[in-house]
Amino acid sequence: MPESKVRPEAAQKKKQRQAEALQKVKYEKAQKGMPGERPWAVPLFVTVGLLGVAWIVVANVAASSIPFLVTLGNWNILIGIVLIAGAFILSMLWK
Repeated sequence: MPESKVRPEAAQKKKQRQAEALQKVKYEKAQKGMPGERPWAVPLFVTVGLLGVAWIVVANVAASSIPFLVTLGNWNILIGIVLIAGAFILSMLWK
């Protein structure tokens, strides 16, 4: 069965309604913010990553003068690596 012809005015009005609906949805999303925005993620993963690097550096440079680092021994490297890995996991929360 052949399709009926659409009047040009009706097609234009339909396009305009669809464009207005799309603009409305975009505007509403912009007003309430994107779901899942986590402004705390970036400072937290940078801090945890730098803390991990600092832990490894301090443990290797000044471990003999800091008593609790001496008792941890080689576990200091694991602690630093876990902090750095935690930073990478936290970086996945950034959107």
